[in-house]
Amino acid sequence: MSISKNKFIGDRAFYKKVLAISVPMMIQNGVANLASLLDNVMVGSVGTEAMSGVSIVNQFVFIFYLSVFGAISAAGIFTAQYHGLGDEEGVRNTFRFKLIINLAAGAVAVALFFFFSDALISSFLHDSASEGDLELTLAYGREYLMIMLWGMIPYSLAQAYASTMRETGDAKIPMIAATGGVLVNLVLNTVLIFGLFGLPAMDVKGAAIATVISRFAELLILVIYAHTHRDSYKFLKGAFRSFKVPASLATRIIVKGLPIMLNEILWASAITSRSGCYATRGLDVVAGLNIASTVCNLFNVVYMALGSSIAIVIGNLLGAGEIERAKDEARKMMAFSVTCSVGISVLLACISPLFPLIYNTTSEVRRVATYVILINAAITPFMAFAHSAYFTIRSGGKVLVTLLFDSVFVWCVTFPIAFALSSFTQMNIYLLYPLCQSAEIIKMAFGLILLKKTDWARQVVGNGDL
Repeated sequence: MSISKNKFIGDRAFYKKVLAISVPMMIQNGVANLASLLDNVMVGSVGTEAMSGVSIVNQFVFIFYLSVFGAISAAGIFTAQYHGLGDEEGVRNTFRFKLIINLAAGAVAVALFFFFSDALISSFLHDSASEGDLELTLAYGREYLMIMLWGMIPYSLAQAYASTMRETGDAKIPMIAATGGVLVNLVLNTVLIFGLFGLPAMDVKGAAIATVISRFAELLILVIYAHTHRDSYKFLKGAFRSFKVPASLATRIIVKGLPIMLNEILWASAITSRSGCYATRGLDVVAGLNIASTVCNLFNVVYMALGSSIAIVIGNLLGAGEIERAKDEARKMMAFSVTCSVGISVLLACISPLFPLIYNTTSEVRRVATYVILINAAITPFMAFAHSAYFTIRSGGKVLVTLLFDSVFVWCVTFPIAFALSSFTQMNIYLLYPLCQSAEIIKMAFGLILLKKTDWARQVVGNGDL
């Protein structure tokens, strides 16, 4: 018993360190998801078509967000390890790289969404026996997306700042900035959607405008604070004198980064495609899944933040050359994440019949939402383990392995199951959804094998790198 405890349970100092990094991220993401939930409820008050149109667009915006995450994640591996090594110039160069790659990602996303908006939204709209106006849903989605484009560049720049701050040990200010942006979003949502203080009710358009303004607010908070506290963020000193990144470092980041960015884009597109398979069962299913995902995302911030903190904590240890300690703490952090997720599962199951009642929608949409929340509650511990395994393996630079584990798995296992069952059977969502989501159990087993068989704990930076 004592051996098991030492192997999977840390001391008080260990959990204090982990929570110091993960709790601010939990709060940041939790507040953001809470605002998304309230936004969802407010948009839902307009009608099921409005909620479905916004939900469909957010599937594609989700791909953009993850492409930005992937773009900075490879540089983030180097940032965390340079910080652990005490190399400020290395951190500075990774920050520059993030700014450049994020601007490029934002510009590409704006162009794609602008020119292909109708085709993308229409891919989720299918004739079925369920109620709902498909043309109205498309119109709401198009209107929402055209405004959301204005927030993509400021979002990209904000992530370059926030990620570098977190990787160099400050998770508090990114949390405050994100919370500030969310509060701006929440207030403006209320005012613009419903038309308070003499303003016209703007419905879906108001929700999009509020989100865009909140993106600028978050960026402004980060930039002002960071540049007025340069002693705390030494990587900013001289960061803008040049945008030149040493060719050797840029090459190494790109070699690591292309698989990571490709992984995030492929994973997000696979998840979105799987949602498209579910959407063949009608707008009721689209709306029900949207309600369920909103509340599940709110609770999943716990294991998501713990997974991201693994990348930072273990990255710092690997950069400092503490390989065995990195392995030990990774194991304990994964055990902690899975344990916390069990509690999250219980909470989700308890609220599953209650949460959909706050929406102004049909009884069938509420029934679908309740069922989907219950299924997600059952698989949350498996998802938590897989998420932790992903960040553990990636912290040592094993990007090709993580590509295989994450996006290749989803495209080769998860999506084919959803596509086959939705296309070649008449199976309803109550059987289709759990069969498709059960692939998460297979993924957890795959992650366990990779952790045991892969030499993931490696130092990828060192003196003389540059």
